[in-house]
Amino acid sequence: MKPHPAWSSSKNPVKFRIPTAENLIPIRLDVDIDGQRFRDTFTWNPSDPDSDVILFAKRTVKDLKLPPAFVTQIAQSIQSQLTEFRSFEGQDMYTGEKIVPIKLDLRVNHTLIKDQFLWDLNNFDSDPEEFARIFCEDLGIQDPEVGPAIAFAIREQLCEIAIQSVASARETRINKKGRRGTEHLPLSKPGGTALDTMKLFGNKSSVIRKRREWDLYEPIVDLLSNEEVDALEARES
Repeated sequence: MKPHPAWSSSKNPVKFRIPTAENLIPIRLDVDIDGQRFRDTFTWNPSDPDSDVILFAKRTVKDLKLPPAFVTQIAQSIQSQLTEFRSFEGQDMYTGEKIVPIKLDLRVNHTLIKDQFLWDLNNFDSDPEEFARIFCEDLGIQDPEVGPAIAFAIREQLCEIAIQSVASARETRINKKGRRGTEHLPLSKPGGTALDTMKLFGNKSSVIRKRREWDLYEPIVDLLSNEEVDALEARES
């Protein structure tokens, strides 16, 4: 697959966005009012009008029969995350031909998922939702809530990496003022240094598993008993 035209060179910056086919922001809600807690995760299109935020909050509160006070808190939480994301729009970022590790460590209802793989940041046709669908299909996961949770986890990590790459581009501009021809700094992220896709793998696939790591990073899917779920939820509360 050919790289997206805007991402044709690792030495040239592009404008900030999520490195996927759809530029969707991961939104995480955790609202607690008078001992009643509401948690949720979903994606949001940053191009949608802000008026949709309050409408979404009102509809959520009505559908879930939450106290009216949750409307303001939900809307404010969504709006603050949108504002933070939009603050990076228009700024330069670097990805180039880089791959980064994505880690899954999730519990969705009774299903526990652990996995690790490499994601190509230079592929703007990548689709976390499609990857999650195939992942669940291949591993026989039947809970319909698992796929969206996997896609969200991927998007959340890619969003953080994209934000970090803005800082990398900013440091590059500062360095170039003092030294001509400075290469951009390696992308900073948890778990190691970004790798050069072409040198190591010579392909453009979005998700990569190195053969020597197949046994080490084989996906783990466990079904928990009711007792195990109750114990986990008690520790998380």
